[in-house]
Amino acid sequence: METLLKRSLILLPLLYIRCNGFSAVISPSRFNKLKSSRRFVANPVTPEVSIENDIIDKLPVEYAEMCKKSVAQLNAQIPGNNKALIHFLTEYFLACSENPKLTPGKAADSFMKAIYLCSKYGMSEKKHKFNIQHKAFRGGEEDNPEGGLDFYEFGCNFFRNSVNLEKSIVLGEDNIRKAFEQVKKGENIVFFANHQSEADPQVVSIMLEKIGMEKEAADLIYVAGHKVTTDPLAIPFSMGRNILCIHSKRHIQADPETKPEKMAHNLATMAAMTARMKEGSAAIWVAPSGGRDRRDLETNFVPVTEFDQKTVDMFRLLSRKSKVKTHFYSMATVSYDLCPPPDSIEAGVGELRNVRYVPVGIAVGEEIPNVGGVESRHLFTEHAEEICKIDYQKLLDSILE
Repeated sequence: METLLKRSLILLPLLYIRCNGFSAVISPSRFNKLKSSRRFVANPVTPEVSIENDIIDKLPVEYAEMCKKSVAQLNAQIPGNNKALIHFLTEYFLACSENPKLTPGKAADSFMKAIYLCSKYGMSEKKHKFNIQHKAFRGGEEDNPEGGLDFYEFGCNFFRNSVNLEKSIVLGEDNIRKAFEQVKKGENIVFFANHQSEADPQVVSIMLEKIGMEKEAADLIYVAGHKVTTDPLAIPFSMGRNILCIHSKRHIQADPETKPEKMAHNLATMAAMTARMKEGSAAIWVAPSGGRDRRDLETNFVPVTEFDQKTVDMFRLLSRKSKVKTHFYSMATVSYDLCPPPDSIEAGVGELRNVRYVPVGIAVGEEIPNVGGVESRHLFTEHAEEICKIDYQKLLDSILE
């Protein structure tokens, strides 16, 4: 066991390490259409350039009034410089105002609940500390700090308000159902996914719910980097997820003094992951790119980031060592404009958040055949990445029709 874990740790590239753009195949005519589409033009905003008042002025009257009340409530609840939170609030209200099924009151309730949980579990002495393996708080657990609160439902409802559900797309439904039938048989499945926004776990849940797979959505296990478990605003959303917590290579190397502790943490995470896969019936989501897709600053197009070979190798190794049959699938995701990441990779936490009311989508390809042995294992990774890119393009085409 110890040898396995050491070998696995060497292979483990972890999340949020790399973000090397790799353009998807796209025709010139299609590219011109994408360039002019709002979906791929997320205007960068810096803390030095405040546009909150401009955003509020653009809101419908009832939303504008409720937004101003919410800003006052936020400032009263969290004293100090709340510029980043106020920016997120106004962006959220702008997105929600475009949802014809939502009211200003419901938008305010959702956001202020997030602020309450953020301030309590992300910014106070009660800040939630994640263990190596975290099980979602669904309400009623003995260790649930909010008693009956379903953190999973809270996160899904928060982002559902800014998702255009009618235009959102799920492709590969037969493949999804086949995958979860394998889980029911006691086998494991791993989704190799591209990663576009902080809201991706909620996007995956909302899309699976769209095809009647609520339970399967809630049972998914996410391999998560340190940002989603340490960023004050991300913490309450992560509390509603099944998570295997790791430290990225960049995070480990940022502070030499804590490097041994973080490496020991990752070793323990590998042990937990191995044990979980040995149990069987595990459905795991991981982003082999090591981070979120970033837009091309010259074209505004958002390509799928290259899959990391060592991440894929690690999961194939663990599947063999678990001695439980494990199936691999690619999962393409379109969610960038829902909550776009910064244009550059930031090592710290507390990034400025933008939100848009947009359609999203996921596409799951056919099971990835076990191609590529020891000497040609790159073929498996290349195939998984290629399927993801092809399905990503199909999603874009379907959403923009």
